[in-house]
Formats: sequence, structure tokens, C-alpha cells
Amino acid sequence: MALLKTHELREMTPEMRDKRLHELRDELMHERGIGAMGGAPASPGKIRALRKNIARILTIQKEVQKDEKKEAEA
Repeated sequence: MALLKTHELREMTPEMRDKRLHELRDELMHERGIGAMGGAPASPGKIRALRKNIARILTIQKEVQKDEKKEAEA
């Protein structure tokens, strides 16, 4: 699982970011389920990478919302 680059995320449409966020959250839930059942994850760093990718998407979404709000006020 490679980390998503911020410039790639900024180029995505909001719908594409939402879809990607949903996919990442599903994958994270699956990986956590495997760990909870006692199985070893295929890649130990995968959960951390998933969490980082989710955080990046959420951060960019928050920045976009803030910019839109600022433009609406001006």
C-alpha cells in the first residue's frame, strides 16, 4: 500500500476523494478484523499506511471546505 501523494488528492474531484476514502476505510476495517482474529497481516505497515492515507484525504477535504466557506463570505 503506497501512500497517496497530496497533489494527486488535490487533483481528484470531491466525489473521487469520497469514493477513495470509503474504499480505504473498508480495507482498514478488513485488516483490523484479520488482526483481531489472531491472524498476522500480510504487510505489517499496511494498517499504518491506510490510516495515513485516510488522514490525508480528510485533511484535504477540510481545507477545501474552509476555502469554499472563505470564498462565500467574501
